[in-house]
Order: sequence, then C-alpha cells, then structure tokens
Amino acid sequence: MKEIIIGNKKIGENNPPFIIAEMSGNHNKSLERALKIVEAAAKAGAHAFKIQTYMPDTMTLNIRSNEFMVNRGNDLWKGKSLYELYEEAFTPWEWHEPIFKRCKELGMVPFSTPFDEKSLEFLEKLDVPCYKIASFENNDIPLLKKVASKGKPMIISTGMATLAEISEVVKTISEAGCKDFILLKCTSSYPATPDNSNIRTIPYLKDLFHCQVGLSDHTLGCGVAIASIALGCTVIEKHFTLDRLEGGVDAAFSMEPDEFKNLVTETESAWRSLGSILFGPTEEEIKSLQFRRSIYISEDIKAGQALTKDNIKIVRPGYGLAPKYYELILGKIVNRDIVKGTALSWDVLLKAMHE
Repeated sequence: MKEIIIGNKKIGENNPPFIIAEMSGNHNKSLERALKIVEAAAKAGAHAFKIQTYMPDTMTLNIRSNEFMVNRGNDLWKGKSLYELYEEAFTPWEWHEPIFKRCKELGMVPFSTPFDEKSLEFLEKLDVPCYKIASFENNDIPLLKKVASKGKPMIISTGMATLAEISEVVKTISEAGCKDFILLKCTSSYPATPDNSNIRTIPYLKDLFHCQVGLSDHTLGCGVAIASIALGCTVIEKHFTLDRLEGGVDAAFSMEPDEFKNLVTETESAWRSLGSILFGPTEEEIKSLQFRRSIYISEDIKAGQALTKDNIKIVRPGYGLAPKYYELILGKIVNRDIVKGTALSWDVLLKAMHE
C-alpha cells in the first residue's frame, strides 16, 4: 500500500500508527485553554492536532424549530438548535494561526476540517498539509471537488455513508485532483459503542479502494482503536480534552491526557506485534530453546543395561534427544556407564542401534 507523507510524518503499514488529537469545541471559547489542549496533546504523544474551520452561518440556518433542533438520538446536545450548537463549538478563525504555530513548535502536524469553500480558502492561506472531511460532509460533492482540487492528501470519515456513497467519494476526489487519500472507518454516534463499531470493515475498505484506512473513534477507552491496528488501520483519530469534568461540547466522549498517552503507547505496541508471518524460533527465542523438554537419564545406569521408563525421563532442559524419540529408544542398550542427569545422545546407543 502506498505510503503517504503528511507534514513530516510518514503514514503507512511500515510506520507506527498516525495518531490525531481532535480538539473540536473542547476549547470552551478560550484561546488560552485551546493552547493548553495543544500542549497536553503533544505531551501525550499525538502526532497531529486537528481543529474544525467553519462559522455557524456556513453550517446551518439560525432557526429554532422543527428539524433545526437537536431532539432525537443525541442526549449530549438535546434541546439546542443546530445554530446554537455550532455557535458554541466553532473555533474562531483568528485562533487558527497561533494554534497551528504552537503545534509546529511542539512537533505535531496541524490541520483542519473545512466545511465550505470560504473556510477552505482560509486554510489554504495557512498552508495546511492536508484536509479532513467530516462524516456529515462526505455527501457534499461540490465541497469534495473543491478540497480535492488543492491536490493535498485528504482524510475522509465514512460515517453513515453507504458503500455506493463511499465509491462516489473516491471517484469524485480522484477525478478532481486528489492523489493521496485515507478513508476512516467511523461510527457517527456520540459516544459510539464497541458493539456498533464494526471494525471488520477496515480491511474490506482497504482491499476495495486500494487505499490506507484508519479509524475515527468515538468510543470510550482505547480497546477499539487497539483492535483496529490488527486489521490494518494506519490512522487513529480521537477527540481530546484536558478534563471531561470541565465540560465542552464533545467532552463526554473525549480522551484525557493520560488516556491519550496510553492510546499512543498501546496502538504502537499493537502495530509492532504484527511483525510478519513466521514459524520457528525468533532470534530472541533461540536462547530459550534450552528450556524445552528433552530426554535425560533419570537414574545411574551401567554399560549393557537397557533404557526403560525407570531410568530415562522427558524433562527440561532441552539438551538431550527430542521427546519424539522416546518410544524408539526404550529397550535399547547403552554402551557405557551414564550418571543421572546426563542428556541422552545418540552416541551412547550407536553400538546397540547397529546390532
């Protein structure tokens, strides 16, 4: 699978998982808090830091009735209008530059999710290295075309999209100029549960679209993310906050610093454990071969005596004959005196075996 470079990070199966900390609206309308979140994410080991670029007016209409209210299927934001939610959550555009600057200083790759052409052009001026497409915008074909036309890598959440819709996304961005893209398996419920994560979809997407596949994970904890690595996932995106108890629009399903640090450590461990298809001892295991079982003399024995169940035994360590020869050598005559604790070898049986 083709390796993709975003910023100074290489993404692909031969590299540790690319871990993205998503701030979303957890800044709680404070630039100071936003910068503290950046610093905490870097300290926790995040490779990239993502924000969202929009204004409430570019997301929805300022209407407080009917379908513009969040009433069904989401207890976190129930009772708010969509406009109120985005008004609370959006990241002021004048914050982008200081946030991105701090990310770079701390070694993270900063980027964002544009939600319309205006936000896209704003981000272009900040020279972001890639673009994220959110689940709820993966059906916005005009937006996809505009983002793809910039020729930068795209990371696209597939939440709610049918297979036909994902195919249309891939076709659209490929024809519009995007050469490098990563699909993220995503369950667009907040929080999501392991039961509805369906991460077996990851290798299927990978094989079907011949691209790298990651996970945009809204579950609590890191179990789902770790499991996804075994299925070929190369990118993990998790919402991040300083402290869930301090609130924030996405705080309830966001990771705190210690949890995120564990995520980075354990997903890399999972990746390292994949290795390659291998049978037989590894280089590290060779020194442990001595502790396998083998055949030993278990009682002193005189030359001319036969080997029996009373004077040989299969035990550790592994310097004697392999246990598979046990039945073969029962009854054979030894050609010398042998003391208890001697590893059995063919040379003491040569004469008997030739007769």
